[in-house]
Amino acid sequence: MVVCRCKILNVPSSLGTLVKHLPLSKPKTSFPPPQTLSFNSQTSAAIRSSSSFETLTSRQKDQVRLYVDALLQWNQKMNLTAVKEVSEVMDRHIEDSLAIIPPIQNSYVSSCNDSFDNLRIVDVGTGAGLPGLVLAIACPGWAVTLVESVNKRCLFLEHVVNLTGLSNVQVVRERAENLGQDIGFREKFDVAVARAVAEMRVLAEYCLPLVRVGGLFVAAKGHDPKEEVRNAERAIKLLGASILQLRSVESHSPHGRRTAIICLKNHPTPRKYPRGPGTPTKVPL
Repeated sequence: MVVCRCKILNVPSSLGTLVKHLPLSKPKTSFPPPQTLSFNSQTSAAIRSSSSFETLTSRQKDQVRLYVDALLQWNQKMNLTAVKEVSEVMDRHIEDSLAIIPPIQNSYVSSCNDSFDNLRIVDVGTGAGLPGLVLAIACPGWAVTLVESVNKRCLFLEHVVNLTGLSNVQVVRERAENLGQDIGFREKFDVAVARAVAEMRVLAEYCLPLVRVGGLFVAAKGHDPKEEVRNAERAIKLLGASILQLRSVESHSPHGRRTAIICLKNHPTPRKYPRGPGTPTKVPL
């Protein structure tokens, strides 16, 4: 479904682009107002047991706690996540999102020959804000763009951005296929990330057109994505990139490990990519 372009919130000045947008339509479902959120004891206890979480500042911890509370409350009204318990949200979502920060930092420094302090990040198909919102909290110097085509999810994302006071996030309601052809976004980002969105061939066509030459595309995948990566090698090369490394990261998933697939953008993406809405899924490269 093609969604009207696009709602933007807190556009970082580094993008330097004005984008026409239409206001989001009002949801038919009522959602919990901001004042209903609380720092409940269950959230606090689960968060204290998280490992990567403990490396955050007190303000960042408060922002994560607000986000987790809001996620679970809004999830009662709409489908944001299959996870229902605070401990599971921390293990499967927050910790997994935090785990990809070191691979991004290390790969960017070694392969892009630049500092990772002020990156322009795009999270494609962010859904409930994973991993993008968590990255924005943990790395306040990063300008994070959350791309989501579903209106209700964008309303949730905007709510969390306002609730947590994040000033380094913009929410864009649009399909990745359309955004990749928009000159205001095409090849403007240092790093594109995606988690649990699509298979690698499709994901590459969604993400690589948004990455600048010399930037990175990082896909968070399962514990053994080697066959999926082999099938995607041609598509990745066609879109102007090469596979840099497969980085194993700790995870609370059933296998205990996940893989960050890191690609380096070597050349501009041919102008015909990404193809029209729905085509990358129906006819993968």
